[in-house]
Amino acid sequence: MKKIIISILYITCLIPQLRAQETLSLKQCREMALTHNKEMAASFQQTESARYTMKSYKGNFFPNLTANATGLYSTADGGYSSGSGQLPIFSSTGQLQQFAFFPGINLDYKIGPMFLGGIQLEQPLYMGGKIQAAYRMSVLGNEMAQINETLTATQVIMKTDDAYVSMIKAQEMKKVAEKYQTVLTELLNNVESAHRHGLKPRNDVLKVQVKLNESELAVRKADNALRLATMNLCHLIGKPLDTPIRISEDFPEIEQRMEIQISDISARPEYVLLDKQEDMARQQIKLNRSELMPKVGLQGAFNYLHGFELNDETFFKDGSFSVLLNVSLPLYHFGERSNKVRAAKAKLEQTRLEKENLNEQMLLELTQAAHNLDEAKMECQIADRSLEQAEENRKVSHSQYTVGLESLSDHLEAQALWQQAYETQVNAHYQLYLSYVKYKKAAGTLYQH
Repeated sequence: MKKIIISILYITCLIPQLRAQETLSLKQCREMALTHNKEMAASFQQTESARYTMKSYKGNFFPNLTANATGLYSTADGGYSSGSGQLPIFSSTGQLQQFAFFPGINLDYKIGPMFLGGIQLEQPLYMGGKIQAAYRMSVLGNEMAQINETLTATQVIMKTDDAYVSMIKAQEMKKVAEKYQTVLTELLNNVESAHRHGLKPRNDVLKVQVKLNESELAVRKADNALRLATMNLCHLIGKPLDTPIRISEDFPEIEQRMEIQISDISARPEYVLLDKQEDMARQQIKLNRSELMPKVGLQGAFNYLHGFELNDETFFKDGSFSVLLNVSLPLYHFGERSNKVRAAKAKLEQTRLEKENLNEQMLLELTQAAHNLDEAKMECQIADRSLEQAEENRKVSHSQYTVGLESLSDHLEAQALWQQAYETQVNAHYQLYLSYVKYKKAAGTLYQH
């Protein structure tokens, strides 16, 4: 009864751990990486920034409405008096006719509090193409940010696929090491039994023990590799590094009838990004050229001024409308602005040459990826055949060793050849899928909206 209770408690404690483990497919890992990966989050924020920048530049096409207010208080005051007296009156011929009494002028002023407020409306009519060029550059910047987001998604998917198949490879390598260790353990038991009965020398026991020690180290390395591969996959899909996850035990299938081409790179986001960079350089020329063009602007304003006492009367207490048309024509700036245009043209030519160079490099990358995929397929086929032959050789060797027709050294060599063939097959399938993913990335078909 006590054992039953202990078993129930053990199973109860084990159930949450089993539930905590997740079995994830490659598609699920990709979706989680695109949603939770930090590189994707940063790329999305970059796109958001470019979008708001574009809206900001779009506002330059519309009027700018501004309100302002100014207050002033001063204790300054004073006055002016002209004094009274006789004012002479002359005729049209210049003769003095008579005098008139002039009572004089007394002016007393006091600044005190003053207030100025108003609204200004500014509308650029023609800026030499500067506003259009700046807005077009912001649109291109937004488009480039979206393309860069696609490029980041492609890189994240490639890293996720690599991490996923690396974990499968680690699992398979662990199985190989454990199977090899099991075979050697069984062989050691048989050899030790034969040695006890005087059928095998002590030297044979030591040979098997050496191989078994090596297999124990291989198992430990396989465990560590699997642990690191799991942590790497958790990092890419946005989970805590110590999350227990499970994945498929088989490598993902690749398209068998996929058409291989080595001449078209137009689907790659890098290719589109280079085109946008060239357009951006053209707009920079227009932006610099606008500094050489005349500028026309219109401003309308309504202002209200209140304050300034003159003889105890408020002198300013009315509002007024005003319209201003401004025309600015640059005449000469000692080559400052014209040289900016020449520099922008040189930058455009540089961008065009870099685009041609990078396009050629991408074509080379596509060709190399296609050849690597073809070689990986053949390597995988050869590895499958080699494993079948090594398995058959191991069985024959075991039979011959059992009946005493083969030495222990030859039998151990057959076991080692089987282990190597098994590891080669696992690595070949791993390289095949990586070559497949790299080819799709080079062709621009790995990730599409």
